[in-house]
Amino acid sequence: MSMGAYDEEEHERRERKNSTVDASFDDVRSNYHGTVEYDSGDSAEDLLKQFEEIKSQ
Repeated sequence: MSMGAYDEEEHERRERKNSTVDASFDDVRSNYHGTVEYDSGDSAEDLLKQFEEIKSQ
């Protein structure tokens, strides 16, 4: 079969696969405990200055 040729059997197999729903998994959300830290970095003005410097090079 050439590339891009229509394969009816493959199309039907994919349709059957996509039309089934697997509900065997647990529908329970996991609870996560902890903290998140982030560094906001430079101020917006400092970042704009840096951008202008890079752009001018």
